[in-house]
Amino acid sequence: MNLPFLPLCALLLLLSAFSSADIRPGATLHASHLNDTWTSPNSTFSLRFIAATPTSFSAAITCAHIPIWRAGGASPTVVDSGGSLQFLTSGNLRLVNGSGTILWESGTAGHGVSHAVLDDSGNLVLRNGTISVWSTFENPTDTIVPSQIFTSSNTLRAGSFSFSLTKSGNLTLRWNNSIVYWNQGLNSSVSSNLTSPSFGIQSLGILTLSDPTLSASVVMAYSSDYAEGSDMLRFVRLDSDGNLRIYSFDRGSRISTVRWAAVKDQCEVFGYCGDLGICSYHDSSPVCSCPSENFELVDPKDSTKGCKRKEEIENCAGVVTMLELQHAKFLTYPPESPSQVFFVGILACRLNCLMGGACVASTSLSDGTGSCYMKVPGFVSGYQSPTLPSTSYIKVCGPVSPNPSASLNGGDDTSCKLHMWIVAAVVVGTLLGLVLLQVGLWWWCCCRNSPKFWGSSVPHALLEYASGAPVRFSYKDLRYSTKGFKEKLGAGGFGAVYRGVLANRTIVAVKQLEGIEQGEKQFRMEVATISSTHHLNLVRLIGFCSEGRHRLLVYEFMKNGSLDIFLFPTGGHSGRLLNWESRFSIALGTARGITYLHEECRDCIVHCDIKPENILLDENYSAKVSDFGLAKLINLKDHRYRTLTSVRGTRGYLAPEWLANLPITSKSDVYGYGMVLLEMVSGRRNFEVSAESNGKKFSVWAYEEFEKGNMEGIVDKRLVDREVNMEQAKRAVEVSFWCIQEQPSQRPTMGKVVQMLEGIIEIEKPPAPKAGTEECTGESSRNVSSKVVAVPPSSSSLLEKTGCSSFVSGRTVEKSSLSARNVEIASACLLQSEESET
Repeated sequence: MNLPFLPLCALLLLLSAFSSADIRPGATLHASHLNDTWTSPNSTFSLRFIAATPTSFSAAITCAHIPIWRAGGASPTVVDSGGSLQFLTSGNLRLVNGSGTILWESGTAGHGVSHAVLDDSGNLVLRNGTISVWSTFENPTDTIVPSQIFTSSNTLRAGSFSFSLTKSGNLTLRWNNSIVYWNQGLNSSVSSNLTSPSFGIQSLGILTLSDPTLSASVVMAYSSDYAEGSDMLRFVRLDSDGNLRIYSFDRGSRISTVRWAAVKDQCEVFGYCGDLGICSYHDSSPVCSCPSENFELVDPKDSTKGCKRKEEIENCAGVVTMLELQHAKFLTYPPESPSQVFFVGILACRLNCLMGGACVASTSLSDGTGSCYMKVPGFVSGYQSPTLPSTSYIKVCGPVSPNPSASLNGGDDTSCKLHMWIVAAVVVGTLLGLVLLQVGLWWWCCCRNSPKFWGSSVPHALLEYASGAPVRFSYKDLRYSTKGFKEKLGAGGFGAVYRGVLANRTIVAVKQLEGIEQGEKQFRMEVATISSTHHLNLVRLIGFCSEGRHRLLVYEFMKNGSLDIFLFPTGGHSGRLLNWESRFSIALGTARGITYLHEECRDCIVHCDIKPENILLDENYSAKVSDFGLAKLINLKDHRYRTLTSVRGTRGYLAPEWLANLPITSKSDVYGYGMVLLEMVSGRRNFEVSAESNGKKFSVWAYEEFEKGNMEGIVDKRLVDREVNMEQAKRAVEVSFWCIQEQPSQRPTMGKVVQMLEGIIEIEKPPAPKAGTEECTGESSRNVSSKVVAVPPSSSSLLEKTGCSSFVSGRTVEKSSLSARNVEIASACLLQSEESET
């Protein structure tokens, strides 16, 4: 009875398989019409023709102007203005030149392809009904985007270079499908026999490796702007120079920026400068050149195409000899034969290649191994740098013609000018030396014992040091005490720190400040204020230097360095582990030092950059806070109304009010301390994302484990065999969660933090730290950006005339809902609400 309705049902099902965004067979894009596109439903991606040159075009899927896939491969298969991309009724996608020549096709004819669709992730799919027959994600060219799964059957290509994933899970870069010049696999902590590994990039900027045998994806690399920005497209691309990079494309500014590179040193990419080409650096940019004037570029317009001998060895009319290249090596990667490696001296390495008919070049390493690499005819890739401990040789037809030095490239006129300058410099130097000799003899005979010459010298300065007053050093004195700023201890947001020894044998740390714009008088006043702070848990400021553009601070030397090298050990410090007792003592000492800055100084000093790198340890592993007062001094009476726009903290320790451009108060330091306290308990960075934390920011994951009562999961795994006071650990974790609350009014003062850590006052259960969650997802910057920011003290008088209920609702004031006249009132209302809660 219902059979007549079956054809109608089948027709309805067939029609439902199509949508308005589908591309039907018979559709064509023409290279002469660059505005014609096949677009994704959300209009983010489009398939179109783009100009490769003024007269040639390539068919590509793009996001704005960024191509993520090209028809015919990454080395573009281009067409002329008469070319087209045709979606044939046979189901084949075909790229055709203006002459009718087929340049590329998908090979899907006869597979029942009914339609195509470009989805919102940038994947072009040819479908048979709802079944995928072919897609661009399964046939990538040189780019991987989020949501794209890259397997061991896929390959990215760019010229002679390729990127692939091995079945064992290794990421590899190859030249000419043979030489592996970069290889990165799973670290030793991951023990698993992979069955079908896959690789991809998350939208946050993480490269991950997945496999059915792994409990969670393994992080292989991070983008340097990980989790930052709300409208970013991050993608992985194999560039034409053979390097694999992560790019961040800001859709708002339409700018793409490199955020990570597989090969850190571009000259280590095999074949980057072509056969017989030598890679070196000009400033920070890699450049390609030929070994000597015995060679010439293959393509004068493109130095990366390599070089060739002006006279080949087999046609040499003279004597074959060896061209010597100091501080150079010829790259040697597997699977080059081990028989080409010998252990001989430099001279033998040269002679063996000269006498060997199958050798064209050799490299002798001066690293103590005695290794000598022989290069056979085929392809020779060179790298030259002053830092390389090696000497290389290459066969040439004599005589040898070295490359002219940079100073002689200008010809005879330049050479003549150079010689004149040398003569002038020698004459002036001789006269100056004679004058200095006369002055030195006069000083030695007449004035060296005069007290006038020691008016501001080091001995006098050391008397000031003994009295406790800030010592004023000369730049010359500090340069001498640091041996020309030779031994660098570290670097921070305000400048580098160097080890120095004063005249009385006192070891000090000298910080060379950068970006200090105050005048000398203001600088000395601030130094005097900082040096007046004396506390057991603050690094003591001994003195300063203010000469011209030089601004330096001299601190007492901390023997055991900064806290971060103990919490996050690197290879060089893997054995330096702090037990729980020391960690809790450091946490308490740090809190006391910050409390002194906030509550016990004449002026409230907001540090603005609390992090492990700024917590130093003396010989007894006592904590001392450093770099305090460098950001700005804030008066206690009006510090809630000041905004520090001239300083920045460190990502991961910044309170949410920094992102919102809201007033910076002492509560901003409390947030940073809370993050550091959680790191002291866990031994992990607060912004760390790992398989253990299920891809979540560590502070967010730690709170979830805290709610489950799993304190052992939060505490540093390296302390598992050591005694840990779990009551203290729980107290520290609870305090840290209170400190990192989003709203400043919910955070305790540092004085209260000390009391909570000491167990003097009871700690209530902290709410979930929303700021940590939002910073991880990028929501924080969007939510807080609409809050009112600038809050001048004059606003307080307006509160007497205007009620706050109309402006403040749920502690959030929206700019869009206020007139310009009422912004100031609303700002004051917002702060009044915070103060009443405090």
